[in-house]
Order: sequence, then structure tokens, then C-alpha cells
Amino acid sequence: METNMKMFTVNYLPSNYNYEVLGLVKGNTAQAKHVGKDLLAGLKNIVGGEVESYTEMLNEAREIATTRMVEEAKKLGANAIIGINYSSSSVLAGTVEVIAYGTAIILK
Repeated sequence: METNMKMFTVNYLPSNYNYEVLGLVKGNTAQAKHVGKDLLAGLKNIVGGEVESYTEMLNEAREIATTRMVEEAKKLGANAIIGINYSSSSVLAGTVEVIAYGTAIILK
């Protein structure tokens, strides 16, 4: 993801920054893995270790959610987002939802 959007995880910027708050922005996606990979992941659950296909899926989902959040911020005229957070939850077996959210601002 390439963007000119400045992104911060802090809720407030230091006092030497001048900015205008625009409001909440978010982006989300629900991702599922191929059934065959899901079966292999189930086997990995028995022997232990990282389930790489799910790690990939979550990384991809975060990327998509972030891109959608940035697109929403750009529509508001923002050039930065503060207070960025991510949350995920299981929707169905082998399916995860990831949401990215923050506060869109105009950094002056």
C-alpha cells in the first residue's frame, strides 16, 4: 500500500502540530481461506506452530482494511489519520473480519 497519507497510532499529536479534526474513518474486510488450506491449518493445530496461511490471510486483510480507511479519509479531504486501531473477529470457521479505524485530520 503506497499512500501520501500520514498515519499515527497516537490519539493526539504533540502541541507543535496544528491540525483540524474531520471525524471517524474506517475500513474493513472479511477474508476466508481455501478449504484445502483450512484442512492443512487444522493439521497444524494438532502438531503446533505457526499457521502461515492464516498469517498471510490476516496480513492481507489488514492491508485491505487500511487502504479502505485511507480512501475514506481522502474523501473527507484529510491528509493524515490519528488514533489508528485494528480489530479482528472470527465470522465463520476459517473466515475473519478485520477493521481499521481512526480519526481523519487535516495536518496544517
